[in-house]
Amino acid sequence: MMRDHIESIPAMNSDPDIAIIGAGAAGIGAARRLAGGGFSVSILEALPRLGGRAWTYETPVAAVDLGCGWLHSADRNPWTRIAEEKGFVVDRGPTAWGEQFRDLGFPKAEREAAGRAFARWSERISTTPPVSDRASDALDPDSPWIAYLQALSGYISGDELEHISAMDYAAYNMASTGCNWRVPTGYGTVISSSLPAGIKLHLATAIEALTFEGRRIALRTSSGTLRPRAAICTVSTNVLAGDSTIWPSVLDPWRDAAARLPLGSNEKLFLEIVGDSPFAPESYVIGDAHDPATGAYYIRPFGSQVIECFLGGAGARAIAADGSDAGFARAIDQLAELFGSSVRRCLHPLVASDWSGTPSIGGAYSHALPGQVDARSALARPFDDRLFFAGEATHTTDFSTAHGAYESGVRAAEQAIAALAPNLR
Repeated sequence: MMRDHIESIPAMNSDPDIAIIGAGAAGIGAARRLAGGGFSVSILEALPRLGGRAWTYETPVAAVDLGCGWLHSADRNPWTRIAEEKGFVVDRGPTAWGEQFRDLGFPKAEREAAGRAFARWSERISTTPPVSDRASDALDPDSPWIAYLQALSGYISGDELEHISAMDYAAYNMASTGCNWRVPTGYGTVISSSLPAGIKLHLATAIEALTFEGRRIALRTSSGTLRPRAAICTVSTNVLAGDSTIWPSVLDPWRDAAARLPLGSNEKLFLEIVGDSPFAPESYVIGDAHDPATGAYYIRPFGSQVIECFLGGAGARAIAADGSDAGFARAIDQLAELFGSSVRRCLHPLVASDWSGTPSIGGAYSHALPGQVDARSALARPFDDRLFFAGEATHTTDFSTAHGAYESGVRAAEQAIAALAPNLR
């Protein structure tokens, strides 16, 4: 959803003081901080819509969040305040996440044992982290719940524990308040409707190359070249480290930092429930706690006739490799195993995300590789007081979240203000 004052500008028609590359949560956060500050500001977004990895998609059944869907650490999340100021309802009620409807396939005793295994691993990560900084090295090798912990790692970080920095995970875990709320109309809707007035928006405008021309930055696009005095770069780490954009060699240290913070794999599938079914509103099941590629299923959120299947790590990579049709089939198989084969007739594929296949993004959210936790601070450093970096990957504790992205955008905007304000025309 976009407000009336927002319009896509197809051609480059002026050189702003500040250009923001990317109109996701970080770019919008930067724009909100810059609005009304006396600077001319333009946003360039490769996608034909606002929001980046925040996308509320309208289906005939319900609005669904293909990207971020939960206000994590909601009691201190700035999007909570923004949502309520804009008149959105924030649901603070309890959710079914982490439960198992009627103990199907995952009895209470097993859930408690699996929970204890996760708690022990989390405690080791925080108090006696492995010297290797490899999160998998904190596992009990004899635990029967390693597959379960790998599934959780897929949901949380988008990759297996072998590829996760223990220090990075611990930093996020310590900062999280564990308070998770929802917006019935969609988290993506909140974010995409929050761009302030006075910001020139160029949608479907990918950056082909970034160069430096004197004291200006040249941003070449298919619609022309924009030459701002400063720029805030919010592109994903996979884009910054990749070759879809031409970057000058002086940015190699930032690109190296981005490569040490790769995006994990996370995708969502949504199934429509048609006709009578055993699916209760606001219920949850994990498909198979002994399968690291299992789906996690949130059933009938807000009473809708929809099931959200969340896949991380190996499960999400399977979608990328085999396609969404195979993913839907596997999800239906898992639900039929738990609820009975009769549910097959009432489950219809609705929509699937494809974050790994979106060229301007290339994955889900970032995680630091073992031994690379310092890459977040390295990526957040400004270049020459005219190129500033934001995005969830630059936040040292709230990475992988929309609120971490927002806060990083505000931080980068304040850096740009401090650099340009003395010379404000």
